[in-house]
Amino acid sequence: MKRTILFTLSSLLLAGGLAQAEIKLPNLIGDNMVLQQETKARLWGEALPNTEVKISCSWSTTGYTTTTDVNGDWEIQVQTPSASFEPRSIRIENGKDKVVLNDLLIGEVWFCSGQSNMEMPLRGFWHCPIEDGNHTIATAGQYRNRLRYATIAHEAALTPRKYPSGGEWKTCTPLEAPDFGATAYYFATLLTDVLQVPVGIINCSWGGSTVEGWLPEEILKGYPDVKLSDANNDQITEYLRPMIMYNGLLKPSSKYTIKGFLWYQGESNVGRPDYAKRLATMVDHWRSLWSEGELPFYLVEIAPYEYGEDKGALLREQQAIAAHLIPNSGIVSTNDLVEPYERKQIHPKDKRTVGYRLAYMALNKSYGLHTIACESPEYERMEIKGNEITLYLKHVEEGFNRDNGIQGFEIAGQDKQFHPAEVRIDGNKRTVIVSSPEVAKPTAVRYGFRDFLIGNLYNTQGLPLLPFRTDRE
Repeated sequence: MKRTILFTLSSLLLAGGLAQAEIKLPNLIGDNMVLQQETKARLWGEALPNTEVKISCSWSTTGYTTTTDVNGDWEIQVQTPSASFEPRSIRIENGKDKVVLNDLLIGEVWFCSGQSNMEMPLRGFWHCPIEDGNHTIATAGQYRNRLRYATIAHEAALTPRKYPSGGEWKTCTPLEAPDFGATAYYFATLLTDVLQVPVGIINCSWGGSTVEGWLPEEILKGYPDVKLSDANNDQITEYLRPMIMYNGLLKPSSKYTIKGFLWYQGESNVGRPDYAKRLATMVDHWRSLWSEGELPFYLVEIAPYEYGEDKGALLREQQAIAAHLIPNSGIVSTNDLVEPYERKQIHPKDKRTVGYRLAYMALNKSYGLHTIACESPEYERMEIKGNEITLYLKHVEEGFNRDNGIQGFEIAGQDKQFHPAEVRIDGNKRTVIVSSPEVAKPTAVRYGFRDFLIGNLYNTQGLPLLPFRTDRE
């Protein structure tokens, strides 16, 4: 059901007609939306200039009043209660005009962005399926009153748009679910299952976009390799242009009150400079737009794929660096979530595990459920003893998933030629010992540090070791 709009004769005559008298709202403020619980949630829109707008919420006897400016714009914050599956409503009044927003839920709202692997819907892309996608769509109705999904439409812009295109809130049914971004969907279903609260997802993604596409002009001016004129250059593929996603999608959506960000992007920045610093700058700027403090930011490592010259490994390294640069952030690994035949598939089929790992991160770090493991094992330091290198890792307090058949490690000597490594585990010290008969005097170890090299070492909670190299200069 769409917004209920009630008109009277006087409102139709006011200011010369319906178009001027009608209350106008962005699609994000509408039926079926989820409002962030226990906070001051922002509402905004338009009405007649210099007139009073009244807001009443079904969960409170407190009313809210504000006045439109000379352009008719208004904005107000309403206090939300604790999460509930009980349908709520909001009434917005301006003179004789009334808009009633129905079937609202109060819960947790996450803003999901990036490129095609975040955008990829449950129905999949051409020749790119989602694993178990059809079954997920068929059973989506079980979350009808638990999960709501809004997708921001692609709309390139050279200057910030007032409202985003698309963004209508959809209920979770087999009819609507095929178009829901899969990674965020699986994140949301696990979140609502664990927290027992409604979850709202705003998916603001654009396949092929670079991090520069999600940054504003004032920041991009400081990057010597970025030409702002490219934003309006028809000779450049639209998704590779700078700032157009920021202006067309991100900035117009940034008033909506959220819990945090999920980010799955990086493929189009392979081979480009300064990814870690630029991503950290983007997060800092986004947080300033939302003005809600240090909102959590959880990113997904790009999956193995043959880019050429192992450039993908360098981008993954930048992503791991970014996770340390950005306060209140975390990274989930996908090194293990591809099949050998997906070497040339930029859209791996397993989005469920990606979404679940993001949910583990949020449940632990954002919701305080510290018994849910969320940190992948991560390289800390090494020791060289004879023809072996001993690796010390973080986040392996309970040990590893295996002590034999370990794949993904390579070792090199002073010639910097890497060879597949023999690996054993020292269970008492929780260390990994690496060697090769072809390397008498080792100097460096790498793990998963190729475009496409699948590893199989996890901690006991099933979280994979992050790819790394010890020889980074």
